[in-house]
This record gives sequence, C-alpha cells and structure tokens, in this order.
Amino acid sequence: MRVLALIALLPGPLQAGVLAAARTLPAGTVISASDLRAVDSDRPGLSDPSQAIGLQTRITIYEGRPIHANLLRAPRLVSRNQIVRLSFQRGALRIETEGRLLGDGAAGDLVRVMNLDSRNTITARVMADGSLLAGR
Repeated sequence: MRVLALIALLPGPLQAGVLAAARTLPAGTVISASDLRAVDSDRPGLSDPSQAIGLQTRITIYEGRPIHANLLRAPRLVSRNQIVRLSFQRGALRIETEGRLLGDGAAGDLVRVMNLDSRNTITARVMADGSLLAGR
C-alpha cells in the first residue's frame, strides 16, 4: 500500500531513456550509430543501440521519434526483378542457373523466383552472399 502512495506522489509520467532518430531516416535506410540518439520519453521504444544498428527501416522514421522494433527489419540483400544466381543441390548433384526475383528478400528469407531457362516459378532461400538456394 505504501508503494502505491509513493507512486501517486511522483510528478507526471515516469520517463525512461529510449533511442530516437537523430535525423529523418527514409524507408530502406540501414541504421548506423550516428543515426541514433538517446532521449527521455514516456513513449515506448528500443533502449539498446545493438537492437537497431545494422537493421533497415521499414518506413520513414522522422527525427526525434522513438525507434520501435516493428519499424525495423533485416537488410534486404536482393530486390524484386533482380537477376540472381539460383542453385539446386541434393547430395553430390548441383545445378546452377539464373533466375529473376519476384520479391525482395533478406538473408534466410524464402522468396519466389522465376527460372529464366524453364520459366517455372519456384521458392528459394536467400543466402548470406545474396545467392538463392532451392530444393531444401
């Protein structure tokens, strides 16, 4: 009961340090340490810079606005309509060809891709080097 009385006596809302945009960050910006600043805010947001640095903004984040995890994503390695190396591997068999992406993708994402030789659409996983691996 004493704790509730003490909280009721505190002036205004409690403020905590959160990360905010140091400048306006357009959609697609990969965040660096210089893009962040700590601010006191009663609004929720990320507080650890390591949770934001290296990630890409989904939408434009305006200067001074708190940064939330749902506004960020892993950086896109491949983009729609990009021509990429497409590999299929099963045991010792490895087939490589070119494909056209039908959507964007980050490392580990499953994306649809059209095989340029056969014109078939398949699903492949985006690898860390930007290549695509099908058949897994």
